[in-house]
Amino acid sequence: MKPKVLVITGPTASGKTDISIKIAEEISSKTGKNVEIISADSRQVYKQIPIATAQPEKEQLRKFKHHFINELPLKAEFNAGEFGKKGRTVIDKVIKSGCIPVIVGGSGLYISSLVYGLFDYDELQDADEMKQKQKKLREDLYSKMEKNGLDKLINELKKADPETVKNMPNVTARRVIRALEVYYLTGIPLSAMKKKKIEINFEPVQIGVNLERTELYERINKRVDSMLEKGLIEEVKKLKAKGYHYKNYNSLNTVGVKEVFDHLDGLISYDRMLELIKQNTRRFAKRQLTWFRKDKNIKWLTPYEAVNYKISF
Repeated sequence: MKPKVLVITGPTASGKTDISIKIAEEISSKTGKNVEIISADSRQVYKQIPIATAQPEKEQLRKFKHHFINELPLKAEFNAGEFGKKGRTVIDKVIKSGCIPVIVGGSGLYISSLVYGLFDYDELQDADEMKQKQKKLREDLYSKMEKNGLDKLINELKKADPETVKNMPNVTARRVIRALEVYYLTGIPLSAMKKKKIEINFEPVQIGVNLERTELYERINKRVDSMLEKGLIEEVKKLKAKGYHYKNYNSLNTVGVKEVFDHLDGLISYDRMLELIKQNTRRFAKRQLTWFRKDKNIKWLTPYEAVNYKISF
């Protein structure tokens, strides 16, 4: 029988981090085992932006070991496929060490990759975090083809996904570029994605934190105010001074960072920046919920119900 692993998900600002700490304390108290938390957040994995990405507080990080928090430099590229592979390796190690892993995060694509192994590539069109990256990658691949020829891209694909090249009925630019796009965006070869046979060594038990829309939006507005009080603008100023900008680094192409950069660049006023961060965060939360609602394996609970959720390991 596969071990059960709890997954706590939901939209931004729904209280997932606090809930995960309370649940981890309860699990540790009842089982006598250490709990390690696996963060499924596409931005919290990066260094230098703890405020902008609402990383857990230092006290929370001290209570339980966290994985994929504040680990990567901003220049590093990281995708859902890579997270899924590395995350499953971490979970296997945690279980073998006698500890209990708990997954928590709001990046739907990352969670799908971790707990199912694969996902429908066409659904990436609905994943906001992928849209701009996908557009730029496609433009870069076509530009590379115009400069170096199609054969260069074919050789590139042969290294990344030889099976797809071998099985192409007709090797066309569109097919080659699409296959490379899939690989570079997800970290998973198109041939593997079609097989859908990645082995998952645990049984995910997924709960989603459910809040009334008005309460969620109120929490979002308050959290944005809190982030600014904690020094969000100063955090981004330091990045700007070091030559970083969201236009050049995908890790910074996220709500809260982009608006502050635009303010510091003189494009928008402080008040407009504040308004946009709140507005764009609310829109992001709405898109997250649309994604999660597609997964019928998620059991939706109020924060109180989530904290008191019982699972036998």
